[in-house]
Amino acid sequence: MFYSFIVPAFNRPDEINELLGSFTRLSLPASSFEGFEIIIADGSPTEILVPVIAEYKDRLQVEHLHRPRLAISPARNWGAEKAQGEYLIFLDSDVILPPTYLVHLHSSLLKNPTDAFGGPDAAHPSFSPTQKAISFAMTSYLTTGGIRGGKKQLHAYNPRGFNMGVKKEIFKKMNGFSSLTCGEDIELSIRILEAGYSVRLIPEVFVYHKRRNTFKSFFRQVFRFGAARINIYYYHRKELKLTHFFPSAFLIFLVAGVISFFFSKLIFTTFLLLTGIYYLAVFITATLKEKNVWVGLLCLIAATYQLSGYGSGFLANAFEVFVKGNKNGLSLGASK
Repeated sequence: MFYSFIVPAFNRPDEINELLGSFTRLSLPASSFEGFEIIIADGSPTEILVPVIAEYKDRLQVEHLHRPRLAISPARNWGAEKAQGEYLIFLDSDVILPPTYLVHLHSSLLKNPTDAFGGPDAAHPSFSPTQKAISFAMTSYLTTGGIRGGKKQLHAYNPRGFNMGVKKEIFKKMNGFSSLTCGEDIELSIRILEAGYSVRLIPEVFVYHKRRNTFKSFFRQVFRFGAARINIYYYHRKELKLTHFFPSAFLIFLVAGVISFFFSKLIFTTFLLLTGIYYLAVFITATLKEKNVWVGLLCLIAATYQLSGYGSGFLANAFEVFVKGNKNGLSLGASK
């Protein structure tokens, strides 16, 4: 079995260097394994990634496709056109593969073949405390409900583009990624499921996902995610679930709770109690997971940014679409 890894890129040479370096440290499966290739679909305005990729040409089968200002979906689709593998595996440029990635993937697909799959993401021990806190906020059941690859999920699992695989023949039948500028990976996952193909979470096939390194950039990212959920609704009317309203409800709860200080001491006290219970649960869970009190404290900020960012994006785009009548929704350019 041969695999094609496709990585959309836009500048960030240090990330590409780390990702390619992790490929050189992969353990290889023992049987029925024909190798893998890496395709970097590069939209950088300049040739900044050329020298980085050149460093790995003698150690990896890597192809560099470059078209300035190439958007993420066209980049992935272009990489898929050039790919030779039976499975296309899409990764974000800010991930690092653990050495066991291919061994677990190959073993799982041999034992239990599937048309498409995804794996969760995690924080590497070398990540900064802020990155670990952001990783917790994006993966914990207390913040996202486990929808990004948790063991427990409230509805059907949709692989995400940071760690997503699909058979090449099925990817072609689906006509690849859509023109959405955010949420395009979820939209493709939904189409694959609606077409009746099998989709599976493989928990052992995880990646270390660096994500954003500041809370400001993290807020902008999750704002786009929340807004994108409304756009996905126009493609798939059954895909707006109750869980997608939770961050907006949390945001409204916070705002209303603060305002209640001026009107009712009882309501404000109740608000503080409920908020305190939630944040205590986040702090304890994060501290035990990371074995670090400082990361636990930072997770309180990360959880607030994750929920309020997603919730405000969701509400802002809902207003744009349902009240103002703009079916295209907010402009969601590429994430910076």
